[in-house]
Amino acid sequence: MPHCIFVIVQVHTFKKACVAVYPSTVQNGIVWFWPSTDPQYKDILTTKKPPSIPELDDPSFTHTMYNRDIPYGYEILIENLMDPAHVPYAHYGIMRTPQPSVKRDREGGRPLEMNVTKIDKNGYTAQQQNGKWKFLPPCVLYGSITFGRNPNESDGTAKGKLAQKPPRQALLIFICMPVSPGNSRLIFASPRNFAVWMDRIIPRWVYHINQNLIIDSDLYLLHVEEKKVLEADPNDWQKICFVPTKSDALVVGFRKWIKKYSNGQLNWGNNFDRSLPPSPPREQLLDRYWSHVVNCSSCNAAYKSLNALQVALQVFSVASVAIVAATKQGFLSVVARNTLVVAAVLCFVGSKWLSHFIYKNFRYHDYNHAFVFH
Repeated sequence: MPHCIFVIVQVHTFKKACVAVYPSTVQNGIVWFWPSTDPQYKDILTTKKPPSIPELDDPSFTHTMYNRDIPYGYEILIENLMDPAHVPYAHYGIMRTPQPSVKRDREGGRPLEMNVTKIDKNGYTAQQQNGKWKFLPPCVLYGSITFGRNPNESDGTAKGKLAQKPPRQALLIFICMPVSPGNSRLIFASPRNFAVWMDRIIPRWVYHINQNLIIDSDLYLLHVEEKKVLEADPNDWQKICFVPTKSDALVVGFRKWIKKYSNGQLNWGNNFDRSLPPSPPREQLLDRYWSHVVNCSSCNAAYKSLNALQVALQVFSVASVAIVAATKQGFLSVVARNTLVVAAVLCFVGSKWLSHFIYKNFRYHDYNHAFVFH
């Protein structure tokens, strides 16, 4: 017969060994928590849930997640993402944008119609051609684009037109988190219900290379901009910012929202003052490894694998040369010797190219606007 043995263990508690417990939940594959340990917020997530975006859990949509630590603040980050008109200029040569029928400049900037609805504590919505944007304060900004259907069209009309096949839809989802003055964190996803097969064969790190390039292409400009903005009163930001076009509607809406509900700036309490940290060297400012790669399982695995391949190519190159040099004349045929020499050269060149590829895509890649525009 089996016997049960009960062991009584005395439990010791030490205040120094305790940790704070925050109300937390997982939604859309992201861990959310309420940043207070006050007992009154113990069940806060039963009444106040994080913003939910159904497409992230919809099996008919595919998406990849991306995150990056950003060396400028939350306000500048979310404003930049709200501004569609800057894309042809700040990301010239990187991002494709629809071209106007008559180009007024080389970059192809064009008027964009955007209208913001009523602004309240729950955020606001902006209508745009073929889509709409929503700001869910304080962190979430997302836009949806529908191809082949007017986003303002009723569901009944849409079902009549597209009864056989749902319209193609893509979303841009940005979760912007303040970390400290001059620092923020971005989580990005782009769900879509078409070309689903691509994400099954293309690894995430390939997408992340392009997303890092987009972030880096205007990172330095925004880092400097934040210092200029800080020189002005947060409630008088219009004095240093000129926002005359309809495409600025989201940015103006955000400034009105933060002025009304947060006195024009983030409330850091007693943890920080408003001063920004000093600007680091450009290589550190645009660093990709510590701001993304080390925290991304796909990029980190690719980084280690490519480095291992680089070392293997170097070893094979040196070994091939050593074999040719150490082998007596006549022991190897001319064809074999030549093959080893060619292989050694190719492996050496390949290792050098791979070293440059790794550094450029996983460590540091500068983006010189003066060079691009001239």
